[in-house]
Amino acid sequence: MPNLHDIERRINSVKSTSQITRTMEMVAAAKIRRATERMEGAIPWTRAVSDMLVTTAPNAPLQSEPLLQPHDEVKRCLITVVTSDRGLAGGFNTNVLRHAEKLIKEKESQGIEVEVAACGKKAIGYFTYRGIKPVFEFAGFSADPVHEEALELSLYTGNSYHDDDHMIDEAYIIHNHAKNAAEQILIERQILPIKQESYASLLGLVDKEEDIFLQFRERDDESLPGDTDFVPDAESVMYWLMKEYLRNAYFYALLDSAAGEQGARRNAMKSATDNANEMVSTLTRVYNRARQGNITTEINEIVGGAAALEE
Repeated sequence: MPNLHDIERRINSVKSTSQITRTMEMVAAAKIRRATERMEGAIPWTRAVSDMLVTTAPNAPLQSEPLLQPHDEVKRCLITVVTSDRGLAGGFNTNVLRHAEKLIKEKESQGIEVEVAACGKKAIGYFTYRGIKPVFEFAGFSADPVHEEALELSLYTGNSYHDDDHMIDEAYIIHNHAKNAAEQILIERQILPIKQESYASLLGLVDKEEDIFLQFRERDDESLPGDTDFVPDAESVMYWLMKEYLRNAYFYALLDSAAGEQGARRNAMKSATDNANEMVSTLTRVYNRARQGNITTEINEIVGGAAALEE
């Protein structure tokens, strides 16, 4: 039979843990609203930039948008992994890191050199421990992303895509999409060269769209219509659009991951609180049974002693 003091101490310990997890659940729930509002507020501008790129690209000279053209051979790939700075979020970080490692091994098996950009302390620690030195390390901003982080990543990606000395041929982002406050979906998105999936179709906001750049890729410059004017010139306009596209791709991924992080943490802490409360109930029953057993034993001893004195 367990010692009553040990059981009581265990109950108090579990209750203290339950109070902590309940507090963390409430904090995460309070942060979800702001993080979700930032993420949802970024969608209209992100889709607007995508729409501008879609409508403008077919009327611009092919040489004015090198970032839209796939390379003949893929030799180097950039993979940006977005995680959180803190744990206690269930499988939020584990799912992203495992998928990233799987993609890295897949690319390396094809003879492709892989560069990693790690956003979040969990990603930095994960890859550093495995001997992979990230080309970029961002920590301390997972719950509240900043524009500078996305800008630095977009500049590096855009410049490297057409830099002969250090050229990357593909660029991916891996992060968790906050489908709602309770569910997160793992997203692997190829941002360069641009794939057919738009933000809306990739995130399930609309049905999957057709390849919006197919006509642009296959057209002949000789049939280019002459009723489109670029001010100041096509190169400047397309450069600005592609710069905004890349920056928004990264920044939206960071905002989306931040919203998903709070949702995942709330779910994890709620589950931990429920488990702690269930454990307290179980331990309380064990405590009551043990206490009742001790009382019964003491009564029997008293009755037995009284009977022995009467004899």
